[in-house]
Amino acid sequence: MMSVNQICGELPNQFYVKLSKSFFAWMMAKRSSTYDQELGDRKRSLFANLQGKVLEISPRDGSNLRYYPSNIDLIGMEPDIEMHSYLRKQAKELGLNMDIRFGNGEWLDVEDNSIDTVVTTLLLCSVPNINYTLQAILRILKPGGRFLFIEHIAAPQGTFLRKVQNTISPVWKTLADNCYPNREIDIALEKAGFSSINYDRFEVGLPIVSPHIIGVATK
Repeated sequence: MMSVNQICGELPNQFYVKLSKSFFAWMMAKRSSTYDQELGDRKRSLFANLQGKVLEISPRDGSNLRYYPSNIDLIGMEPDIEMHSYLRKQAKELGLNMDIRFGNGEWLDVEDNSIDTVVTTLLLCSVPNINYTLQAILRILKPGGRFLFIEHIAAPQGTFLRKVQNTISPVWKTLADNCYPNREIDIALEKAGFSSINYDRFEVGLPIVSPHIIGVATK
């Protein structure tokens, strides 16, 4: 028989699990068709000239796969084992040659200087150590290889939105799978050691994480 302390100890955990699920449902509902279409158009342009060996870190539900050309040698580094069979099925339906491996931004089990292009979309906000992840990307890219990214970033210092991001960050990352709304991804990219970085800023219709960047960093 469970004690009162055990029951009371479990209630907060159950509450936060339910709250987290409700939060994600709310966020998904907020993703307007305009937002999806805008990212789709940007992805189509960003991925148009992919060739050779391409590695996507954490493809998750495979939302990028439809934008990839069929003649690339694709590796999906996905930490969620349960998504592997789904990704294989989706890649097959799209005619993609995709090798799905277990791994994440901190553990890229790939040879040094072996990848033509690395892709991340809405990933760098949640990795435990962004600098470590960027160095891992640099390690596996061939000389002249490209890192393609679409990421949300911190609002500029001193703005009202940045104050909100800073305030809400502890709760947000708990509910949103370790996502940091105030992470300065653009600054981390500029300091990582790429030979060149080109990106554009744009806004999307999402609360808290509206500032985004899209671009290419070259090793």
